[in-house]
Amino acid sequence: MRVLFVFIDGVGYAPAGLANPVCPEVCPTLCRLMADAPRLDACLGVPGLPQSATGQATLYTGVNAAQVMGRHKEGFPGPTLCRLIQQDNLFLEARRRGLRVCFADAYFADAPEELAARRFKSVTTIMSLTAPETLRFQKDMLAGRAVVHDLTRQALVAKGYTGPLISPETAGEQLLGVAAENDLTLFEYFQTDIVGHSQDRARAEATLRALDAFLRVVAEGVPEDMLLVVTSDHGNIEDLGTRGHTYNPVPLIVRGPGAETFRDGAASLLDVLPRVLRALG
Repeated sequence: MRVLFVFIDGVGYAPAGLANPVCPEVCPTLCRLMADAPRLDACLGVPGLPQSATGQATLYTGVNAAQVMGRHKEGFPGPTLCRLIQQDNLFLEARRRGLRVCFADAYFADAPEELAARRFKSVTTIMSLTAPETLRFQKDMLAGRAVVHDLTRQALVAKGYTGPLISPETAGEQLLGVAAENDLTLFEYFQTDIVGHSQDRARAEATLRALDAFLRVVAEGVPEDMLLVVTSDHGNIEDLGTRGHTYNPVPLIVRGPGAETFRDGAASLLDVLPRVLRALG
């Protein structure tokens, strides 16, 4: 079975209220998808607020990265997490099975060597560099074969990009096109976490509306023989009353063949990777 894995950074469950912009009036598709989704623990039995580096490493390795570190690690992985990710991960395991794998986020670069030379690398960059054929770059973006992490390409303008911008809906259509060519496609969206830290309600609503338009196209357009998986690493944007992350559980949205089996018994971030691999066969 083919799998389209959409990771949304910093989205959890919280009660309705003025501090929570994740509501049907702002993002009806996301709220509908979250309504019946299992709620995953992102704390992993380790004291402190969940953080991106250890949360994402857990999702993509199936190992409790916070427990390995003895704490939740924010930002970019250090040497210990890098070794954990490089030793084994979702992309490596899928490639061992002979599957076609793609990280659909377009890097504003031209080759893997440029990414490898960067001082700071995200969990997914480190994972993708263990299987460089999964990477996509500027040329892929311009050909509609990759999607920028902010959906519209607006985030690239400050880096010197002068090409056309696209709508979130077009980004959704392009992601579906990429997924149609692969057995496993991963796309990551980070704006929710970035905006959550700002505590700016207007920015949060604009970000969620864009994400919702994108998700509507993806959820409605995913083929019948493809499994859609959507999850997060920790809470954030659902509580603008705090600048940091939250202890809130995160959704495990699954749509498509075998979705009920995939969701059954899922309780924490640790449960995502083995289920993705089982779905891939």
